[in-house]
Amino acid sequence: MKIHPALVTLSVLVAGAVAADAPAAAAPRTHVVVIDKMKFGAVPPNLHKGDKIVWVNRDMFRHTATAADKSFDVDLPPSTKRVTVLRSAGIIKVVCKFHPGMRTVLKVS
Repeated sequence: MKIHPALVTLSVLVAGAVAADAPAAAAPRTHVVVIDKMKFGAVPPNLHKGDKIVWVNRDMFRHTATAADKSFDVDLPPSTKRVTVLRSAGIIKVVCKFHPGMRTVLKVS
C-alpha cells in the first residue's frame, strides 16, 4: 500500500502542532523554609514535584523536618541548613521529631 505524500506532510504538520501546544514542564525551583523561635516559617505556595526546599535552622536547638509519609527526614543542628527534593505530589505533613508541636504542611502539585 502506497501512502500519498500529501498525507505524510499533513501528519507531520499535525504532530508538530500538537507538540507545540503541549505545556512545557516547569523547571524545578528552590524554596526556603526558615525555622526560628521553635516554629516552621511560612511555607511557599505553588510547590511542585522536583522543587527543592532549603530548610534553615536559626534556633539554638536541634530540629528536624520529617515528612509523615517518610519521603524525607532532614536533621538540622543549630545554625545549619539542609536541602531536600520534593519527589511526590500531594499534601505532606511535616513535623520536628524533637518538638512534636512544631508542624507544617507542604502542598505539592
